Amino acid sequence: MYEGKKTKNMFLNRALEKILADKEVKKAHHSQLRKACEVALEEIKAETEKQSPPHGETKTGSSTLPPVKSKTNFIEADKYFLPFELACQSKCPRIVSTSLDCLQKLIAYGHLTGNAPDSTTPGKKLIDRIIETICGCFQGPQTDEGVQLQIIKLQEAKQMEKERHRQHHLLLQSPVSHHEPESPHLRYLPPQTVDHMSQEHEGDLDPHANDMDKSLQDETEPENGSDLSSAENEQTEADQATAAETLSKNDILYDGENNDLEEKPQDIVQSIVEEMVNIVVGDMGDVTTVNVNADGSVGTLEDGSDSENIQANGIPGTPISVAYTPSLPDDRLSVSSNDTQESGNSSGPSPGAKFSHILQKDAFLVFRSLCKLSMKPLSDGPPDPKSHELRSKILSLQLLLSILQNAGPVFRTNEMFINAIKQYLCVALSKNGVSSVPEVFELSLSIFLTLLSNFKTHLKMQIEVFFKEIFLYILETSTSSFDHKWMVIQTLTRICADAQSVVDIYVNYDCDLNAANIFERLVNDLSKIAQGRGSQELGMSNVQELSLRKKGLECLVSILKCMVEWSKDQYVNPNSQTTLGQEKPSEQETSEIKHPETINRYGSLNSLESTSSSGIGSYSTQMSGNDNPEQFEVLKQQKEIIEQGIDLFNKKPKRGIQYLQEQGMLGTTPEDIAQFLHQEERLDSTQVGEFLGDNDKFNKEVMYAYVDQHDFSGKDFVSALRMFLEGFRLPGEAQKIDRLMEKFAARYLECNQGQTLFASADTAYVLAYSIIMLTTDLHSPQVKNKMTKEQYIKMNRGINDSKDLPEEYLSAIYNEIAGKKISMKETKELTIPTKSSKQNVASEKQRRLLYNLEMEQMAKTAKALMEAVSHVQAPFTSATHLEHVRPMFKLAWTPFLAAFSVGLQDCDDTEVASLCLEGIRCAIRIACIFSIQLERDAYVQALARFTLLTVSSGITEMKQKNIDTIKTLITVAHTDGNYLGNSWHEILKCISQLELAQLIGTGVKPRYISGTVRGREGSLSGTKDQAPDEFVGLGLVGGNVDWKQIASIQESIGETSSQSVVVAVDRIFTGSTRLDGNAIVDFVRWLCAVSMDELLSTTHPRMFSLQKIVEISYYNMGRIRLQWSRIWEVIGDHFNKVGCNPNEDVAIFAVDSLRQLSMKFLEKGELANFRFQKDFLRPFEHIMKRNRSPTIRDMVVRCIAQMVNSQAANIRSGWKNIFSVFHLAASDQDESIVELAFQTTGHIVTLVFEKHFPATIDSFQDAVKCLSEFACNAAFPDTSMEAIRLIRHCAKYVSDRPQTFKEYTSDDMNVAPEDRVWVRGWFPILFELSCIINRCKLDVRTRGLTVMFEIMKTYGHTYEKHWWQDLFRIVFRIFDNMKLPEQQTEKAEWMTTTCNHALYAICDVFTQYLEVLSDVLLDDIFAQLYWCVQQDNEQLARSGTNCLENVVILNGEKFTLEIWDKTCNCTLDIFKTTIPHALLTWRPTSGETAPPSPSPVSEKQLDTVSQKSVDIHDSIQPRSSDNRQQAPLTSVSAVNEEVGKVKPTAKFPEQKLFAALLIKCVVQLELIQTIDNIVFFPATSKKEDAENLAAAQRDAVDFDVRVDTQDQGMYRFLTSQQLFKLLDCLLESHRFAKAFNSNNEQRTALWKAGFKGKSKPNLLKQETSSLACGLRILFRMYTDEGRASAWEEVQHRLLNVCSEALSYFLTLTSESHREAWTNLLLLFLTKVLKISDNRFKAHASFYYPLLCEIMQFDLIPELRAVLRRFFLRIGVVFQISPPPEQEPGINKQ
Repeated sequence: MYEGKKTKNMFLNRALEKILADKEVKKAHHSQLRKACEVALEEIKAETEKQSPPHGETKTGSSTLPPVKSKTNFIEADKYFLPFELACQSKCPRIVSTSLDCLQKLIAYGHLTGNAPDSTTPGKKLIDRIIETICGCFQGPQTDEGVQLQIIKLQEAKQMEKERHRQHHLLLQSPVSHHEPESPHLRYLPPQTVDHMSQEHEGDLDPHANDMDKSLQDETEPENGSDLSSAENEQTEADQATAAETLSKNDILYDGENNDLEEKPQDIVQSIVEEMVNIVVGDMGDVTTVNVNADGSVGTLEDGSDSENIQANGIPGTPISVAYTPSLPDDRLSVSSNDTQESGNSSGPSPGAKFSHILQKDAFLVFRSLCKLSMKPLSDGPPDPKSHELRSKILSLQLLLSILQNAGPVFRTNEMFINAIKQYLCVALSKNGVSSVPEVFELSLSIFLTLLSNFKTHLKMQIEVFFKEIFLYILETSTSSFDHKWMVIQTLTRICADAQSVVDIYVNYDCDLNAANIFERLVNDLSKIAQGRGSQELGMSNVQELSLRKKGLECLVSILKCMVEWSKDQYVNPNSQTTLGQEKPSEQETSEIKHPETINRYGSLNSLESTSSSGIGSYSTQMSGNDNPEQFEVLKQQKEIIEQGIDLFNKKPKRGIQYLQEQGMLGTTPEDIAQFLHQEERLDSTQVGEFLGDNDKFNKEVMYAYVDQHDFSGKDFVSALRMFLEGFRLPGEAQKIDRLMEKFAARYLECNQGQTLFASADTAYVLAYSIIMLTTDLHSPQVKNKMTKEQYIKMNRGINDSKDLPEEYLSAIYNEIAGKKISMKETKELTIPTKSSKQNVASEKQRRLLYNLEMEQMAKTAKALMEAVSHVQAPFTSATHLEHVRPMFKLAWTPFLAAFSVGLQDCDDTEVASLCLEGIRCAIRIACIFSIQLERDAYVQALARFTLLTVSSGITEMKQKNIDTIKTLITVAHTDGNYLGNSWHEILKCISQLELAQLIGTGVKPRYISGTVRGREGSLSGTKDQAPDEFVGLGLVGGNVDWKQIASIQESIGETSSQSVVVAVDRIFTGSTRLDGNAIVDFVRWLCAVSMDELLSTTHPRMFSLQKIVEISYYNMGRIRLQWSRIWEVIGDHFNKVGCNPNEDVAIFAVDSLRQLSMKFLEKGELANFRFQKDFLRPFEHIMKRNRSPTIRDMVVRCIAQMVNSQAANIRSGWKNIFSVFHLAASDQDESIVELAFQTTGHIVTLVFEKHFPATIDSFQDAVKCLSEFACNAAFPDTSMEAIRLIRHCAKYVSDRPQTFKEYTSDDMNVAPEDRVWVRGWFPILFELSCIINRCKLDVRTRGLTVMFEIMKTYGHTYEKHWWQDLFRIVFRIFDNMKLPEQQTEKAEWMTTTCNHALYAICDVFTQYLEVLSDVLLDDIFAQLYWCVQQDNEQLARSGTNCLENVVILNGEKFTLEIWDKTCNCTLDIFKTTIPHALLTWRPTSGETAPPSPSPVSEKQLDTVSQKSVDIHDSIQPRSSDNRQQAPLTSVSAVNEEVGKVKPTAKFPEQKLFAALLIKCVVQLELIQTIDNIVFFPATSKKEDAENLAAAQRDAVDFDVRVDTQDQGMYRFLTSQQLFKLLDCLLESHRFAKAFNSNNEQRTALWKAGFKGKSKPNLLKQETSSLACGLRILFRMYTDEGRASAWEEVQHRLLNVCSEALSYFLTLTSESHREAWTNLLLLFLTKVLKISDNRFKAHASFYYPLLCEIMQFDLIPELRAVLRRFFLRIGVVFQISPPPEQEPGINKQ
């Protein structure tokens, strides 16, 4: 015990004596100190004596050894504090030093604790006074060094003491030591002192250490105790003592003036630095070792060594148990609000925000102190690296950095700390972030980076300010120095490397309506830097410029890489072995959207442990918004609209407002607009002022609303005015200012109604105006003579209702305005000066100056903004969605592209080139992933452009970067093939050109490049200095390039044919199998397009791409059919075009490739109902159709023939194409082609069909069609005949295998199975035959016709009824008028031959298959016959009537009544339409003179129907003996004769008319004959006439009248009605003929016009035969018992007809005419004679007078004989005379 006291006293004695001994103390002003020392010494002495030890123990004490620390006499040294306090206050360094030294020892050894209450100021502890005293000794940088060192030592001692207490108390579970230094002085002291001291000594130790770039290096190289420092710092609460203890062991030996141990300050400094760091970083409950490494970075060490170190300190592992809550008064754990805020800030966290532990409060206070310290302004002038301010600033920033880098969960989430960062750190940063001192600037940037990675969720607004006002500003302004730009870009490189950050910046700022577009601006600025724009103004060296450009590019590339990384889950690599950036992990490792490691490095929200021991306000969770990409996209669009509106507003306010209203972003009421003007910071303040000041009614309303939205209540007048004018710049016009002030005054009074100062608003208005004038006057540089205060007061006289305002009030206003002008708020002040306003800065010095000014302005603005946002809580969204990348890329793709393009264009630096290429690759990848086509194409085009392959002069300028570009392009093609779409075009174009380059590079003579180009005779031009013309022809080099150049070109291009490039290109084509279904189609489509371009060259077509097409067809043939058919659609089309290339070599190559592919394809075979072969072989067809070259056509036919011969068994749907090709070949004129094609077709039809009929059935029709085409080729008649034979052969197949057709299913599913054999078999055959008939020459046609009907007759029994209908539709086409040939002769020939044959054949078929056909065909046949009769062809007309007759005679027995009706009607129709009425009506056209009469005979003679008159019917062919005309032999002559008979004098139209009339006459006659035959056949009229004549010739005595009972002809099948119909026809015909023959005049006219021969025409035959036939029918009916019902009618008709006929006969004048009637009369008389007496009576009485008249004429004997019989019979019947006995022939009925 005693020892301790003794030592203490010894310390005190020695110190006090030393002070008293100092000569300074002798001076008068130290009298107080002197007195205090003396008093103290005496007291000590007294005490020493009182406590003198027992004898013998004296020797143990030693003044040199520290005494044992006792626990009992704490308080004793406290009372001796006064002399030391006074000593410290003396200004003499020696005294101060002595006193501090003593205090340090007392405290270190525990003699001086300061626990006693302070007698001078109640409520405080003595310790406070001690601390204040010590701190008071520090007088700034000029403080004496010894004193400073003492102060530092004291600090340590104090720390140690505190620790000791704390440990003690902890063990006792008593409250924590209260010796926390809380005085603000102390808070400031450590950094300052430490910093100062360390710098001073460092200066001594290491002259080179002055430049601070080594950051903390020098301060943290402990020579002593370093081993301990790393181990013992593990425990957050224990660690504060460690350094101090380590050092204090040496401290006793250290004496202020002793400079032997100069390293000491280093150790001291280091210990304190560490201590500070550890206090702050200390994470409650977190055990981490903070290890400050030599380079100032902070690492953590966590290993097994922890536990023992903890034990070593004797402190339990968990420093504060959970149960333990310190029982401290509340204020100890809370920080009152004025602690946390500077006076300027009005709002903030609630005054009593709690900390859960005193240490947290400490940490908070230290942190705040450091922030404030770092904001201390530097002295003016260039910064002195040694100056105390600068060094303290740097140290505080370094400490802050290390605090942030090691922040634990509490620090990251506790509301208080977050607020501290917002309020202090961010503001501090905004000040230091623009520092012109590089170290400070760099540290600020590092701190910012740390904030961005650890705290960004809380600092949305702050980060924005930092970016907008500092980073981007420095990048954008041209005055900022290279160093600054460089550092900013370095920092950006770090930011841009983290995907999360990049996407977050976009989502939180660019998509936020109220934030700046940081991402967009960032990319634009980087792009400008990367392009090297503006570097001249900066006066940078080239090296600097280049390095800056590289950095810019690097940032851009890393942004793109982040975007690729972010969206990579959506990317499918076709070749999965390569990914874009090599350093990326392969797909499998990345299971979630973001890598786990990124989460750790850049703490995303979820990794913060929000449940940490701070129970209070950890609000990280509530701060994050939801990530919904669609919503952000909408926001972005709205934002763009708003920005556009603001831009417009800043040019023309009204236009801007109108635009925003149209877009629905702004309301229409004045209030809405006013609010917009208030809130929108980006509006140009001048424009706002102009707008508000405008006199327009609406503007005024807005202005009123704007002012009314201010609340001026409680503000003094000037503040209110300041507030009002903060938001806009006052307009210049007085009236506008006037209006604004007026409203302002009104509003001010409205808000402050209780004020008594202003009598009315007028006063306020005038005063406001005068204040405006004053501020302009005082602060405008233009005003030279400034207004004085007196003048101002004078100016405002009498404005308050004729009274004055108080002078002191006006004076105060004047002072305030003079002190600070009224201006807009700082945040609005700074606008980056535009480019135009910058004069070119003359010198570097001037630029620096300018920059420093700008920097100051920036700092101001930034600080103002930071303070403004320090309390805003803006939600921060952590992006998680892939989808964000799309809008990001769309927004920024142009600057990216510009940067990369410019980089590649104008910079040969390989690093720049590789960065650009990588950037382009990433961009293409992003565009691909999100299929943004325009952008993707733009990038690929850029790449393609820089390969120089597609430019005309390009190849000559190849450099390494271009070769790299080629490689990049190939890589893109390889990795992104699935997404390239139309961009394949550019790529394949380049690859095509690359092949050309390789050819030249390898020295191939270009003339051989394109296969063989024919017709290039003539050698190279001989001039040496000209490039060979092939080079020029290929467009590779300009005209005059000498040989040397060509050699060098070859060399530079040599690289393009390097193995790697060739292999890579090949890999694109072989890799095409891995492209997906859509991509391969794009790929192929563009490959074909490029191939087309290659082949366009007339002289040098190249087939590179064509070969590649063939290759990839091989590779991809194995794809699923669906994809393959889409690919082939494109390739096939290409082959179509290429096969028709005018250059034969190309076409041959194409056809040959096709052949090979087809063979390969056919080998695979095909299942039923598929159509792939058809698609595949279609190009052959196309080439055959379009290419006229015989070589190619021949080749195509040969290829197909080869396929048939080798692959027949595998061909299915391909047969269609094969026949199609042969079909085209069939019409060729080249014999060999036709021959080969026909041979193969024959082979197919005879052999292949036999074997594989089911497989070929689909193309059966095509086969027949093909054969018909051969048949129609007029050039080869033999082939034609053979083809028809083969068609006949096909019919056999159909008849043999109907089942096959039935089973065949295909596209005609709507055809019933039983009809299939017709639709697919019979019909095609018959149809094609009908085509042959319609198309070919006579002999072929006839053969076709024969075969067609032969088939019908042979196989018709199998045909269904409706098939026949179809069939005859075709058959009747033979008669189709429209289809007949045009020329008269051909038409005539056609009718006389083909139609004729067909008609008879049809009738034959009809007869053969009557049962089936009667319903189906009869109408058609009648219609057709009717048609034939109407044609202007005599032959045909006759055949028509003839066939009618045949059909009816052959089939009439089977006819039904209905059919007979039809038949009669048909006959009727024919009759009616063929009566040649025109004969009676025709008149010669006026002016036509009659031809001269053949002889000068008088008219009278001509009138008589003499021998000269010609019967029109004379030319009719005689019917054969049985009176039925057979199918005539072809007789053209008859027709020609007919036409020839028309007199040449007749005009052509008349000729035509006459010919037609003639034919009608012929038809009439034929018809009469036909009716006769139909009714009576085989009995014929001729025979009967002959018999009648013969009977009459025999003498009347044996005149035998035989009644014809033979039931023949169709008479018996016809009803009376039908017979009457026929009769009517006959009689009509008769009457017409009679009329014509009687019309002498008309006949003469016709004769003169040239109708029919040498004399006048007549119709005698018609006249007589029609009547004769009619009479026969009537008489037959008359005698027919079966028709008794019709007898009356018959008799009636008979009487009329006969009497009429006889009357007519009596009128005849011409001899020949009467002669013609002889047979008729004979018939009539004979028939009448045969009827019964009863009937005879009626008849005889009717005819009697007429017959008497006849007796006058000169009749032939036969007629007279019959007349005689008639009259005799009258005698008998009317019983005039008795019947003569001798006449047994008379039938007495």
